[in-house]
Amino acid sequence: MIDPMWAWGAIGLILFAIEMTTATFYAMWFGISAFCVAITMWLWPNTPVGIQFAMFAVLSLCALAIWRFNYKKTETHSRVGQAQGEEIGRTGIVIEATSPTQNGIIHFTQGLMGSREWAAVSDETIEAGSHATVIAVEGNALRISKSS
Repeated sequence: MIDPMWAWGAIGLILFAIEMTTATFYAMWFGISAFCVAITMWLWPNTPVGIQFAMFAVLSLCALAIWRFNYKKTETHSRVGQAQGEEIGRTGIVIEATSPTQNGIIHFTQGLMGSREWAAVSDETIEAGSHATVIAVEGNALRISKSS
C-alpha cells in the first residue's frame, strides 16, 4: 500500500496541475492544503485517516475563505471605448458641422477612448473649424458644446 504522505503529495501535485490549466486560483488552495497534510503525515505518520481528511477539509476551506475575503479583483480587460468620465471637458475641433438636427464629427489631437474622430451631437449649431468641448458621452457619440 502507498504511504499516505506520498498519496497526499500526489493529490497536491494533481491539484496544482489542475490550477495551472484553469488559472482560477481555486484549486491552488486545495493543493496547498494537500501538501500541508503530506507534511503532517511525514511528521506524524500514524495519524488516523479521518483526521487526515478533516485536516484537509478545514485547511482547504480556511485557505479558500481567507483568499476570497482578501482578494481584490483588478480589471484586466481594456476599457478602450467605454466612457468613464475622463473625456468630459476635453476640447477638439469640429470637422463636420453639427446642429440639433444633424450629427457632425469632432477631431481630437490626442486619441479619446481609442479614436481621434468621433460622431458629435449638440443642442446648438457648431460650424466646421470651431473648437468644441465634450459635455457628455451618449452611446457611441459625444455631446459637445461650443467652446468660448
